[in-house]
Amino acid sequence: MSLVSHRFRPFGGSIFAEMTALSNKHGAVNLSQGFPDFDGPAAAKDGAIHAINAGHAQYGRMIGVPPLNQAIAVAWERDGRPAIDPDAHITVTSGCSEGIVAAILGLLNPGDELVVFEPFFDFYVTAAAMAAATPRFVTLHPPRNPAAPDAAFSFDESELRAAITPRTRAIVVNTPHNPTGKVFTRDELTLIATLAQQHNAIVITDEVYEHLTYEPRLPHISIATLPGMWERTITLSSLGKTFSLTGWKVGWAIAPEPLSAAVRAAHQFLTFCAATPLQHGAAAALRNPGSYAADLRTLFAANRDLLTDALRRAGLTVFPSHATYFLMADHSALGFPDDRAFCTHLTANIGVAAIPPSVFYADPTHGRALARFAFCKKRDTIDQAVQRLSNLTRRSAT
Repeated sequence: MSLVSHRFRPFGGSIFAEMTALSNKHGAVNLSQGFPDFDGPAAAKDGAIHAINAGHAQYGRMIGVPPLNQAIAVAWERDGRPAIDPDAHITVTSGCSEGIVAAILGLLNPGDELVVFEPFFDFYVTAAAMAAATPRFVTLHPPRNPAAPDAAFSFDESELRAAITPRTRAIVVNTPHNPTGKVFTRDELTLIATLAQQHNAIVITDEVYEHLTYEPRLPHISIATLPGMWERTITLSSLGKTFSLTGWKVGWAIAPEPLSAAVRAAHQFLTFCAATPLQHGAAAALRNPGSYAADLRTLFAANRDLLTDALRRAGLTVFPSHATYFLMADHSALGFPDDRAFCTHLTANIGVAAIPPSVFYADPTHGRALARFAFCKKRDTIDQAVQRLSNLTRRSAT
């Protein structure tokens, strides 16, 4: 008999842990879980080491250590956004994941509804379950012509309008989007903003990939900067994606005081504070970013192109990835029954691990023909994956 609560029983185990374990078992190139296989910048490490040597070993402030809150505020403004108060508007969390959970738990009551775009990062739905709230899904549909220059996943306005009800408390936006690599356009964000204001809904926006965009025509836009949206937006981001330090688990929530109070109400009872020396390291990285983000974009864009070409040669249809470090591909032409069968075969027999994305949909059949690949790796790692993918053919599927 399972001792897992009914709240969590539907979710099972993490697909990320499952595929990484399978990858390790077979010695595969792990393009499943989204973490780099190289180190972050020296400024971050030196800042953390200095903090440790200086004796910063105790709890920090619940809202974040002052140097980090100040550095986040400066970085926010440096990107062309309005000035914010480091203490009133910023809450440092144990990664963006905790920020997601804190925002949803702090805002939603049992019976409230949460609009989520699918495919989704699974924390949104599990956090809704913790809050006894109900997610309502809006599908991002693949482009009909993936080869078109402006091809991108998109949602239907009528589906978004239908998902919003009198019970809607919040709308979750993830831009740039994991796993599709989509950047929400200004027109799309303006529509979401208009509906949020009309229905008095809060927007929780996950922007951890804000610095990983590859197309000048598709810049990242923070929905909080649109007219009337600062007052009703919680903006989440993190150190991990920008500086390749995913294991540090340092994130933050930026919001006006009433929404910050909601985030903090939950945060204080989840982790209370992120690791103190790592917060100081994060502050150092934000104060001295150098060319790290630009260099990362250059590497990842080249990796994306190499991986895209290899997957297409192997017979997959690859959807354009304009941001993040993920891409989605359709494996239908190879003859596998579903995404799990394809990704298991790919990992065990070809030696390249990918994520079966049906778990990112409310209706798993929507993701049965797809696979998600991460390209946040050293060039040598991508080259090895490309070489192995040359062995993937329709014959190997039968």
